[in-house]
Amino acid sequence: MTTFDDRENAFEAKFAHDEEMQFKAQARCNKLLGLWAAALMGKTGDDATAYAASVVKADFEEAGHEDVVRKVAADLEDKSSPEEIRAKMAELLVEAQAQIMNEVGS
Repeated sequence: MTTFDDRENAFEAKFAHDEEMQFKAQARCNKLLGLWAAALMGKTGDDATAYAASVVKADFEEAGHEDVVRKVAADLEDKSSPEEIRAKMAELLVEAQAQIMNEVGS
């Protein structure tokens, strides 16, 4: 194998790792968003956990994250606007990325 092949393989491995980490962080963000929304709806315990799982699942219905925003906005009715939900998602994505990095670093 040449040095070029080694570099190419390393780049591909890093890309795959970065994509996996981003996927995990986004799924964690959706779970945290689901738990936040569940709290606003007065859900606790297993009900909150089940709702958070439904939010994570909603992200797989179509490309992009707007499906999550639509689901949570519809479920929250007038308790939060789509803009507030997007802002919360941005905040929680940072938190989710930090949690994932701490888990990987442990």
